[in-house]
This record gives sequence, structure tokens and C-alpha cells, in this order.
Amino acid sequence: MALKGNLRDFTITQLLNLINLARKTGTLIVEGSNETAWVSFRDGKLAFAQTSKDENNLAYILYRANKFTAAQYQTLRARAGEMGDKELGLLLINGGYVTREDVLTALQNHFISIVNRLFTWVEGFFRFENGALPEEDKIITRIDLENIIIEGSRRLREWEQLQDELPNLDMALKFTDRPGANLQKVNLSVQEWKVVSYINPKNSMRQIAKATKMNDLEIRRVVYGLLQAGLVEIVRPVDMAPPTPTRSPVPVANKAEQKSLVNRIISRIRSL
Repeated sequence: MALKGNLRDFTITQLLNLINLARKTGTLIVEGSNETAWVSFRDGKLAFAQTSKDENNLAYILYRANKFTAAQYQTLRARAGEMGDKELGLLLINGGYVTREDVLTALQNHFISIVNRLFTWVEGFFRFENGALPEEDKIITRIDLENIIIEGSRRLREWEQLQDELPNLDMALKFTDRPGANLQKVNLSVQEWKVVSYINPKNSMRQIAKATKMNDLEIRRVVYGLLQAGLVEIVRPVDMAPPTPTRSPVPVANKAEQKSLVNRIISRIRSL
């Protein structure tokens, strides 16, 4: 019987700890409010991850890793057709376009990025399907979970702080009207310059994130830095509809109930 639960009662950190402790092989399926993630493990190590919103084919992952230009990616996508990731990866390696290390690094970073995003999911349902692994044409890896758990916990704390500061990515940005302000004299990172190039009251922060290929945490991190430096300010986007009331937060189970649930799920996982 598959392990099932609710993220309100059992966090991603706790799930990964259990999978790591029990050295489980299988796939964790997490259904969020508007996205689903499939994360596979072999002997307690991260093997594969994909979501319903991302393009999860190898060609796109290598493009996101800056191994191809946009034009090269479109050409590769058209020629690859229905080719599986293993076949495509072998073709690219034998053709000298990428190395084996390029492929593995790009996949590992992609999988870890998906898992890191899961740490910010506070609502949704999960189930663990024991023994289930990706399709044969997918390339799997072996990534230790300890560092992912530590980094994910740190990111979760940062996410909570940034979400308090920037709760709505559908708002836009504009440059502040500061006399003497000159961006050319400011030491900005590559990511910050990318964001700066899109700053316009017509572009929401969410649109900028998509254009610069940043996730929600990365765009919030960059925007927060620009706000603290006094270079930008938040404005309502052009033609934005009036805001609607937000839902009240969902009450969290008390610690005694959560501890009892954790103990039951640990026992369930060990018995699978």
C-alpha cells in the first residue's frame, strides 16, 4: 500500500529524511495547488525528478545549462523528434557537442533544483510508490540527500523571509527617481543585470523571472537586493486588475499531533 499524506502535516524535509534513513527505492509524487512533481530515489539517493510545468527532456535541460543557444536548441529539438534522453545523450556525446560530465552535471542540477522548489510547497498531497522508477529512456543519477536536505532547509528559511518582503510576483518594478543615480557605477552581478534590463512598469516580476529563466526564489533574491540598494521600487503593472482578497492561512496541527503522525509514517515506510 502506497504511503500517502498531506504537506500541512508532513514536510518535504521530513519525507526526504525518512527516505534517506530507510534507503528506499521508489517515486515520491507531490501534488501541489497547480503543479505536480515526481521525484525518484534508488537506495535512498536522488535518481530523477520532473514536474508537470517544466520541460523535462534532455535537450531543454542542456539548453537551460547554457550548453546550447536558443537557435541550437530549436534545431536540436526538431531533429531529435521522439528520441529518448539516453539515445540523445549518447548521440550528443559521440558527436562531440557535450561531454558525459556536461550531461550528468546538467541533470543533477536540474533534479536538485526541482527538489529545492519542493521545500517551499506548504500545501498539497503526496504519496510514495515503492519500487517505481522512471521510464527506461530516462537517465538517472545517484545524489546523496544529506546536502540537499541541509541546503533545502536553509533555502526554506530564506524563502519565508523573502516571501514576507515580496509576497506578490505579479507586481512590477520601476527605477527610483534618485538624483545622481547611475547604474553604470553600481557593481551588479550577471543575474542582477539581466533583471535590470527588463525593469519596466509593463513587466511583472513573474514575467521577468520567466524571461531570465529564474525561479521564484532567485527573482525574489535579486529584486530584494535592488530594493535594499534603493535602485527600484514596486509598482502596480500597467492594466493590472484590482487585487482580490487572499485566503486566510490554514491552521497548522499542534506539535503533539504532528509528532504522532511522524512516528506512524516512519513505521509505515520501514514496513514497505
